[in-house]
Amino acid sequence: MHASNQIRESIARVVALRQEVADQPDLALALHTVKHVQAQRFAGTYQDLFRSASYAACANFFLEELYSAKNFAERDAQFARIAGALQRTFPQQVVATAVALAELHQLTEELDLAMALNWPLQPGLPGEQAYVRAWRAVGRREDRLWQLDTVLHIGQELGQLTRKPGLLLMLKMMRKPAQLAGLGSLQNFLESGFNTFSGLARNNGTVDSFLDTVKTRESAWIARLFDAQPVACMTELNQTLGLAPAENS
Repeated sequence: MHASNQIRESIARVVALRQEVADQPDLALALHTVKHVQAQRFAGTYQDLFRSASYAACANFFLEELYSAKNFAERDAQFARIAGALQRTFPQQVVATAVALAELHQLTEELDLAMALNWPLQPGLPGEQAYVRAWRAVGRREDRLWQLDTVLHIGQELGQLTRKPGLLLMLKMMRKPAQLAGLGSLQNFLESGFNTFSGLARNNGTVDSFLDTVKTRESAWIARLFDAQPVACMTELNQTLGLAPAENS
């Protein structure tokens, strides 16, 4: 399948999932809650990186673009619209990264919706207890591991791509045409990603160090959410959520 078709199919699947939720207020609220808890958990897990002069920008990029509860509908629509141009214009490495990002986005939305469909409805049930119950009801451990591996792969690719000065120049030259074409949201995402990782890439090893930290901590959370005693898992999740900065939740 052509890369442009893969991107369009993934985005179409995401749009279909959003439509499934649109007319169900209770499900929409549960889905927002799932995403909100995940953003809080990420912010709490990486407090040290958010305070780091070297890693704060990258941690914020991950939170805003991969773990936040905000609506990406505008960016997705723009992404699908330029899929063909992306394949024609950019090197294969950039296109492959774009495909991986679209597929990651699709799986993330599928898993989040599955969590929302399994979200306990008992009034007053603590968020950490509801989250662990929903996580274990959904299962799909291999998908969770693929999700993490793909996040790490995209991070590695962005780190490598930002060392190619021609690509960053190309992005900057696209800024005005993108805005005129109604693609400003997508342009901002691409520039933010490149600028964030180029700052890390200028210091040898910092991209690897950041991604190794993410791999270690996220792998531990996946194992904990699947395997730890429920009470211990809920207690640690509660502590982590309590540490999460409200501004980033």
